[in-house]
Amino acid sequence: MMHGGRGSRRRARLSTDLTILGIVGVLLIAAVGAGGVSLYQQFYSPSAFVQRYLDLLSSGRAADALQVPGVSVDLALLEDSGIDRTASEALLRPAALAPLTDAHVTSEKSADGAYRVTAQYRAANVRGATTFDVVQDGWVGVTPNWRFARSPLAEIELTVRGADQFAVNGFAIDRRQVSAAGMDAAPLDPLHLMVLTPGVYSVTVDTPIAASEGVSVLADTPLARTPVEVQAQPTERFIDVVQERVEQFLTTCATQEVLQPTSCPFGLEVQNRLADGSAPKWSIAKQPEVTVVPDGSGWAIPPTDAVAHIEVDIMSLFDGSVQTVSEDVPFQVNGTIAILPDGSASIRVGSPSS
Repeated sequence: MMHGGRGSRRRARLSTDLTILGIVGVLLIAAVGAGGVSLYQQFYSPSAFVQRYLDLLSSGRAADALQVPGVSVDLALLEDSGIDRTASEALLRPAALAPLTDAHVTSEKSADGAYRVTAQYRAANVRGATTFDVVQDGWVGVTPNWRFARSPLAEIELTVRGADQFAVNGFAIDRRQVSAAGMDAAPLDPLHLMVLTPGVYSVTVDTPIAASEGVSVLADTPLARTPVEVQAQPTERFIDVVQERVEQFLTTCATQEVLQPTSCPFGLEVQNRLADGSAPKWSIAKQPEVTVVPDGSGWAIPPTDAVAHIEVDIMSLFDGSVQTVSEDVPFQVNGTIAILPDGSASIRVGSPSS
């Protein structure tokens, strides 16, 4: 009987031990499973794939971001998606990237074998959100590879009025370097520039002739085309140069000893004729206060008041008497200014009727 009791207790302890071992085994399997899920989410999931791409942009590694599967694709595919076939790659570099911070994935949804991964971020001082399409791209061992189903490249269609040189996020560009037409690029033809999304791109002009405040655009949609227009304004230095040139032009006009100086915006009409030996003497009594305004691809001088003065002896055709005329002659000046390929300005002064 005693032996039977010890056997029963031994079997009971064994059963308890097996139960404990079973529970421990289940817990270990659960822990391994949870660890595997965590590892997958952190390193091998579509969200992890997008996060790595965002981290590359955040650290300014544009070249590495372009190597992410699905970013750089055949130009024909980009064109089918709406990107201009002549789009320049000049902005696909670290120097053209604005700071991208606090970039993190907020959601991941699957549909028809693909994943839509949404991320939020701060681009420069702008908060934004972008959704990426991700699909599986084979396996490495037991872990999946991923690629972008739609490239996160996009296009800025940029028109800069009043300048051939500008900067994007501080990166200096000449329109003739990024236009498909090269040196024959027309000043008002839009420039097609590929950019990485997400990102803020700020366009500024700062030349001796023209300047502008930054015009910023948030590129937050893959394969989208965003039109941007920048109107530069004349600098004070440029206006001073135009003022000087106009004054020189009018002063030269005043050296002509005729009643109607050739190609000049002022003159005097008389019903009689000049006295024998008399030549008109012109001077500029009041120079115009010149302003410069945008005019298409160039600049214009809007009509501005000025005053010339003439001294001349006029003989009457009626009785032959001679009268000395000393008269102020009001007139207006306008003009056009074209910027030549070498950066110099061609100023043409005229009058409203010219």
